[in-house]
Amino acid sequence: EVQLVESGGGLVQAGGSLKLSCEASGFTFVDDYSVGWFRQAPGKEREGVSCISTTDGSTYYADSVKGRFTVSVDHAENTVYLQMNNLAPEDTAVYYCAADFIGVVNRTCRAGHRYLVLWGPGTLVAVSS
Repeated sequence: EVQLVESGGGLVQAGGSLKLSCEASGFTFVDDYSVGWFRQAPGKEREGVSCISTTDGSTYYADSVKGRFTVSVDHAENTVYLQMNNLAPEDTAVYYCAADFIGVVNRTCRAGHRYLVLWGPGTLVAVSS
């Protein structure tokens, strides 16, 4: 079965860190994918946070997370990670990963919430002030 599963969410104080994982099964990230991390806060539209090409490692970050979040891929583990540092209450959301076959990171992150079909179930990140 082709699926993505996120993990690593939780409750953290402002200024703290979390590392999210997105593990793929039923397919391999060695193929040409753009893998994105998205988030959705209550009452808001899902938005692209960070994306990475599993082919050449190119990345994209939303302005709101630049300098704080780092996306990476581990092909041996077939997993994409999102290291989140200096978290703020406005980062509170359900975080999802999604895979875009032969995707381009900029397009995946800016528009993927409208057309991507392969999503994980999400993991909740809550940041207290």
